[in-house]
Amino acid sequence: MGSIPEKSLKELKTMREAGKIAGEALKLVERYVKAGINTKELDKLAESYIIEKKAKPAFLGYRGYPATLCVSINEEIVHGIPRKDRILKNGDIVSVDVGTYKNGFYGDTAATFVVGTVPDIRVQKLVETTRRALYEGIKYARIGRNVYDISFVIQTIAESDGFSVVREYTGHGIGKKLHEE
Repeated sequence: MGSIPEKSLKELKTMREAGKIAGEALKLVERYVKAGINTKELDKLAESYIIEKKAKPAFLGYRGYPATLCVSINEEIVHGIPRKDRILKNGDIVSVDVGTYKNGFYGDTAATFVVGTVPDIRVQKLVETTRRALYEGIKYARIGRNVYDISFVIQTIAESDGFSVVREYTGHGIGKKLHEE
């Protein structure tokens, strides 16, 4: 494992700018996550917004990735490729991941949305548990804490409700590179 790149206050401010654009793009996409829309349409909305903000879609072309967003539906874990034939339906759980690049730094954020209502009680519980685990994990994201502290509380909550964590996709650092320690 390499060392974690340190960032100056100026670099953090620049990163915040890229992150803000990613967050705004995600909020825009959220408004359109409804039954009947295809995931390629969501991708084009995000791409247009990011370019309008004088940034670049970070994922587009990264290691050959063909889209601006990663859109995963239901059982897909991450990195679902947006397509015209992937049409959202009532009850779908949709994870959207968006990255931006501006002024030499990356921003990256993701969220999970429910399309309409979820009729399956177990799926509702999954969504509620993940949300609760996220917010509890955020409480541990403080100076002086370790990433382990965050991971531990998230995993504990997931497992206490009968779920598990996909260890291969638990996150990454960000900065001058899209994926850092």
